[in-house]
Amino acid sequence: MVASFALLLFGWTSAQAQSLEKFTVAGWSQPISEITNLLAEPDKGFFKAKGIALDYVPGNGGGAAIQTMLAGQADIAFTDPASLYLALDKGEKLIAIYNIYPQNVFNVVAPKASGIRSAADLKGKRIGVYSLASGTYQNLLVLLHQVGLGQKDVSIQVAGLLNFAPLMQGQLDATAATDTGLLVARAKGLSDVNVIEVRDQLNLPSDLFVVTQATYEAKRPLLKRFLAAYRDSAAWMIAKPEEAARIAVTRAINGRDEAVNLDIIKLRNASSVSPTTEREGLGRFDLEALQKGADTFRSLGLIAKPLDMAAVVKSDLIPPKDGAP
Repeated sequence: MVASFALLLFGWTSAQAQSLEKFTVAGWSQPISEITNLLAEPDKGFFKAKGIALDYVPGNGGGAAIQTMLAGQADIAFTDPASLYLALDKGEKLIAIYNIYPQNVFNVVAPKASGIRSAADLKGKRIGVYSLASGTYQNLLVLLHQVGLGQKDVSIQVAGLLNFAPLMQGQLDATAATDTGLLVARAKGLSDVNVIEVRDQLNLPSDLFVVTQATYEAKRPLLKRFLAAYRDSAAWMIAKPEEAARIAVTRAINGRDEAVNLDIIKLRNASSVSPTTEREGLGRFDLEALQKGADTFRSLGLIAKPLDMAAVVKSDLIPPKDGAP
């Protein structure tokens, strides 16, 4: 079903496909509105313009995206730094080639009445996470670590994807979430909350494009064209969020409400830029942040090996800021 859905979404006619080179992205998510710049390919043709027939394999988390790629079912993984660190720690030979979202979109949300205003105030509190394999959990640990706290200092409770419900019902003191999760919760009635942004403690990127070392070495021209097309699609969504929101109505599985699409797309656009990308162009890395994240994960015991991110991050395939080929 997934394969047929992807084919329906991104497939081309036989005549078109013969002149294009297939390239498959392993996603961390289903086809949701925040990745409308990818979903809009049948409408906008950014990848077709670079000679690429784009395919997208939905996933359930960044770790799943990497596994899909390692299984040979995709050329590239749309994944997160935590999943990259964990895979590298297991000995996988991977290369990060594009910084999709330089901004950390994770947060911790608490009712104002709880008195929780900063990360230090979380000590002794009940905090919800999506799951123990999620970015909400990992980023919560990072946040606590930055203020000298650990897992033993709080009560972490798995609340599932609907973790705002137990917060609103008073079963949790705070919950770890993302910017888009908070937006949807507010639309459903959540109010009077304090939001602690993880990026204020450690602005670790939210998502990266990652390939195997073998793919990096063997498919450099194709990867370069893919990144140029992706950059063009991201720049389009930043420049024309209203058009993207309209397209998401028919392309995203959660895109029925155009106004909500627009809000989500604007959040994703904001996470796509940083001082580094403003200077050097979309997709550029902040190596210091990625290294600090790797060191923090090791300090937390989430990974065992020291990681040299300078050997993992390669920026030579990222298109230049001026858009020249």
